Amino acid sequence: MSLKITGQLPAGKYKEKMEQSPHYKNGSFQNLSPTPMKPEGLSYWKMMRTFFKKHPDTAPAVPVPFIKTDLHQLHTPEPVLVWFGHSSYLLRINGKNFLIDPVFSGNAAPLSFMVKAFPGSNVYQPADMPEIDYLILTHDHYDHLDYQTILRLRKKIKAVYCSLGIGAHLRYWGFDSTIIIEMDWWQEEQLNEGLKLTAAPARHFSGRGLKRGQSLWSSFILQSKQHSIYLGGDSGYDTHFKEIGDRFGPFDLAILEAGQYNVMWPLIHMMPEQTVQAALDLRAKALLPVHWGKFRLSTHPWNEPVKRVLLHAGEAGLPVHTPRIGELLQLEGKILTGNWWEMG
Repeated sequence: MSLKITGQLPAGKYKEKMEQSPHYKNGSFQNLSPTPMKPEGLSYWKMMRTFFKKHPDTAPAVPVPFIKTDLHQLHTPEPVLVWFGHSSYLLRINGKNFLIDPVFSGNAAPLSFMVKAFPGSNVYQPADMPEIDYLILTHDHYDHLDYQTILRLRKKIKAVYCSLGIGAHLRYWGFDSTIIIEMDWWQEEQLNEGLKLTAAPARHFSGRGLKRGQSLWSSFILQSKQHSIYLGGDSGYDTHFKEIGDRFGPFDLAILEAGQYNVMWPLIHMMPEQTVQAALDLRAKALLPVHWGKFRLSTHPWNEPVKRVLLHAGEAGLPVHTPRIGELLQLEGKILTGNWWEMG
């Protein structure tokens, strides 16, 4: 393992900028609401013992089904999206390619034998990606910021927009600082004549080593003249979803985490029912649940997130996209459905 995989903390002028953020207090970034990492009285030792116990159906019994779409031929005028499992996806809008939190190395941890991708779920590789006009990085955890993937994509990436502090990792890994834009919550950037990106709050944490909170964790709002899309990143449920919905909604699509939840960390990841409520708070016309289908980072059955989302969304009358990995989702097209996770 290269020690470079852990990245680097901000220093010099970059650290000074970070410390000027209103969300950086007492030596680290803070959530809008108090957010303990675990319930009171629960020890980290008990959490680890519970996590590493054998739990049923945490991985699929057969390879995950997928579709291999030619990503170099996405020339449709309407916005399209391709999900690669977990929280990685390509979004093409206004003729521009956005790649969000790509992880294509086959694992989501600093050691390659840990947190391995489910069979069939890692079929897309950096070589399959077209030129990337904008790389969006929500936070620096290994299942969202992957060293090997980033290195292999570097020559294809024209610009990076990321949460404040993440640029330190990228500069350490050889990226030109002139293409990196680090954003604080509520900061807006006009990407070109027709596209605007806004960083918004999330309820989570950050860190690739022992020290947490030295880079920010964010969601992003992408707006064109015709469409508005919420790029959720990782987040526990909180009032920020309603605030974002009130300020920026309605959204044509909300892309929200729905997996890797646990009662042992109830504030930093949402239960599926909370995912649906967050989409309603955002005033989303449709939901795409992500953060599932590729890695085991909790103890629930691997396909439980989507089942619970669909049940609650059905009761709420919320349309939900459930594409297979690699399936083309057209923002103005039909809702993608199908119980592909019921297999084996």
